Amino acid sequence: MSKSTKPSTPALTAPPVLRMPLHVAVIMDGNGRWAKSRGLPRIAGHRRGVEAVRDLVAACGEKGIRYLTLFAFSSENWRRPETEVRLLLELFGMALDKEVKKLHANNIRFRVIGDVSAFGAKLVERIRQGEALTRDNTALTLTVAANYGGRWDIAQACRELARCAAAGALDPGSITAESLEPFLSMAKMPEPDLFIRTGGEQRVSNFLLWQLAYTEFYFTPALWPDFDRGQFEAALASYAGRQRRFGHTGDQIEAAASGSTGKRA
Repeated sequence: MSKSTKPSTPALTAPPVLRMPLHVAVIMDGNGRWAKSRGLPRIAGHRRGVEAVRDLVAACGEKGIRYLTLFAFSSENWRRPETEVRLLLELFGMALDKEVKKLHANNIRFRVIGDVSAFGAKLVERIRQGEALTRDNTALTLTVAANYGGRWDIAQACRELARCAAAGALDPGSITAESLEPFLSMAKMPEPDLFIRTGGEQRVSNFLLWQLAYTEFYFTPALWPDFDRGQFEAALASYAGRQRRFGHTGDQIEAAASGSTGKRA
């Protein structure tokens, strides 16, 4: 009988661990509850939430965080009352008109991911104009997920991959996970290091399902309009205290970080 052989151990290829995340992704939950607790209409909470977005963008810029991705409107949010959906889309349009020029003045790139065709031609045109204006900015990339769902993202990437295979540009037998990544909405961007969800819920709600595979999660009961600099600092402190192993052991990560081989002298 031949002896079984142990698979070769791949080299340690985990990304360097940074105490400050390069990419932060956020589900901004709790606007409606914030408004309800104050006897206000739900849209008042969404308006206050826009101010919280402005503060977070500024904080990320000050800390050198290069990517911020916000879940603004999910593909499931169409199930909300028609009046609320209409007001949300109107608020989105007004925020585009008011904020994009400020983003541009601060060297911030703005982009939207999701099936925006459902928003109508006028709103789509304003989105594309904002993206075009800020395309070459380099200080921070602000990505807004609108009419977005993680399952939709994976499905549309699979469709594009299938078209390549059908056209003979790709051998189906050679398809790997890496083959799909160029077709995803966040292609050419690093995966999030830190995921934050406000409002007390502890789930990802169909947000960046592919990209959050190795992301550190942080949940807070704070409602989104109350998520201020102090709340953000707490999330960053939690992230800084974690060891990101990417499938390796803690000892391997520590040895790689110190430049040690892991062997005793």
